[in-house]
Amino acid sequence: MRTNMTEYLAIDLKKETWVCRPCNHEIGSAHKNYKEGLLVYNRDPREIHKPILDPKLYEFTFAPDPTWCRILEYYCPSCGIQVEVEYLPPGHPPTHDMEFDIDSLKERYLTRKEQGV
Repeated sequence: MRTNMTEYLAIDLKKETWVCRPCNHEIGSAHKNYKEGLLVYNRDPREIHKPILDPKLYEFTFAPDPTWCRILEYYCPSCGIQVEVEYLPPGHPPTHDMEFDIDSLKERYLTRKEQGV
């Protein structure tokens, strides 16, 4: 009893856990933020967005300032696939971007099964 939520995440409705779709690794409770069960790489934004102007000559180079912005990359701890990326100010906790009513999902899944969908 699984329902796909994103390209790389599903919810196992029976166990009520997040699951990596490519490798079937259980990430954590579907009642919590899936990001808690993933590996996190805190990237310097200048690695992604290279300065356009010479930083030795100019204060502002069109590259994000790491004192104002960080890039968090989230990876499955089993297969290493990148599940999510987000830009956040330093010190900001990871966003909780998906929260579902698991009981409603179960009911909906069972109703669809009964209808043969």
